[in-house]
Amino acid sequence: MAMAQRRILCLWFPRLAAERVLRRRDDALPPPFAVVGERRGAQVLTSVSTEAEALGLGPGQGLRDATAICPHLVTAAEDLPGEAAFLTVLRRWAGKFSPWVAEEPPAGLTVDLTGCAHLFGGEEKLLGVVEADCAALGLTVRAAVADTPGAAWALARHSGRAAPALRSGDAIEQEAHATRSRATKRRRLAPPTGGPLGVIAAPGHMRQALAPLPVAALRLPDGAAESLARLGLRHVGDLLDLPRAALARRFGTAVLRRLDQALGFEPEPVSPARAPLHFAVRLTLPDPIGLREDVEAGLDRLLPPLCDRLKEKERGARRVRLQAFRTDGQVPTIEIGLAQPADTPDRIRPLLALKLETIDAGFGIDMLRLSAIETEPMVTTPHRGPSSAARQADALADLVGRLGARLGTEAVTRLHPAESHVPAKSALILAAAWSEPAGPWPEPHAPRPLVLFPPEPAEAEGSPPSRIRWRRRERRIIRADGPERILPEWWLDDPQWRNGPRDYWVVELDGGERIWLFQALGGLLSGGWWVEGEMA
Repeated sequence: MAMAQRRILCLWFPRLAAERVLRRRDDALPPPFAVVGERRGAQVLTSVSTEAEALGLGPGQGLRDATAICPHLVTAAEDLPGEAAFLTVLRRWAGKFSPWVAEEPPAGLTVDLTGCAHLFGGEEKLLGVVEADCAALGLTVRAAVADTPGAAWALARHSGRAAPALRSGDAIEQEAHATRSRATKRRRLAPPTGGPLGVIAAPGHMRQALAPLPVAALRLPDGAAESLARLGLRHVGDLLDLPRAALARRFGTAVLRRLDQALGFEPEPVSPARAPLHFAVRLTLPDPIGLREDVEAGLDRLLPPLCDRLKEKERGARRVRLQAFRTDGQVPTIEIGLAQPADTPDRIRPLLALKLETIDAGFGIDMLRLSAIETEPMVTTPHRGPSSAARQADALADLVGRLGARLGTEAVTRLHPAESHVPAKSALILAAAWSEPAGPWPEPHAPRPLVLFPPEPAEAEGSPPSRIRWRRRERRIIRADGPERILPEWWLDDPQWRNGPRDYWVVELDGGERIWLFQALGGLLSGGWWVEGEMA
């Protein structure tokens, strides 16, 4: 049985960023609109609407020039994460045409249509479905079907567009007659057929489809298309009959590689994005509910099936979201984070119960939705019975989760040892929910203060001193232990250590306090006496 001819569909959304914002507006006559981003320190237009483009505005144009042309231009700030998420939504929509859909950021999709177009009545009717769906979504789309991803990409973005104009004297047609007479005569091949629904290149005719396109359609590296254009090689057809060795010698192998990919001589697979793991359950209620006890009962029905799905995939929830869909369209939402991945209801329910009071039922809740929005693999260990260490670890994780539900996950922290001999850098502050308890701490060479604070200046004389003036009080030193010399980290330029090495003393004051005192021995800055902590 013969293998089906490979066919690739490329979808390009030239106004994706602007139309993504305009879809949320309900203007009867939308104003000229543009998305503004920062490029090399300047504010430029990154995407424009159809109305703005009709006034002469376009991507890459400076914002100041654009507002001078169109004073009533409406703008919005660029949102790259939002645009990427919207492209992912479009990828899921394009899955109706083929299971093999790949994203081409920032505004394109590549679909492997091999063996799928006949399900829609052929490629032309499939493009009709694409156009109808995109029109319903309020999106502008340019579509092309070809044998290779490179050819489909080129046709979708450059079909019907003229090659860029050259400066006088740059084109090969403007050279001397003797030079032109030795130039190779190049054939002009016919463009592919296509209609308003998109461009369809006939199978096996990629040379004819690509020949009239500008060389930029080959996805060349920066500067390569301009270098080719300076020699008069402005169209892909100009490259087809050139000697390959000379072309590679002059412009490198990247040009030949892109040309071979577009013609199908070098394979270029379509790598679809892997479907994300999805863990969510919902409960539709016959009558609206409003009591906390009813919400808790619904939660008790949702948690077991959610945990069963997590266990099936050997995953544990790290962040769980509960949504309450009200009859008036509002959706109160609560989220909780867990210190350890969990796949049992008894570990998740107490944390959700702490926040149930924040849900306003309004005129009633008719649906509950519970989802694990962040998950991690569960580490499976042989069952040997509940050990004391395991119970303590679970209890600590539950405590961190409860505190995080009240104070915020990032507000609960723990200390971890750091690789530094400087006392102020001997510990790292990490979020307790996203870190493991530290193992045995390294033993210090000398006693360390219970409370450590930024160095405070003091006045003292002698080594060790007998009296000290600190915090505007004159104090008498009863006892001094030391010194312990600590050198700065010479490989780092720490402003706090520019006064050179330090001699640390543990001194006891006449009032019974024990402080951590050091003398800076001088470096780039002057020395002196400083207090950095209080001992136990």
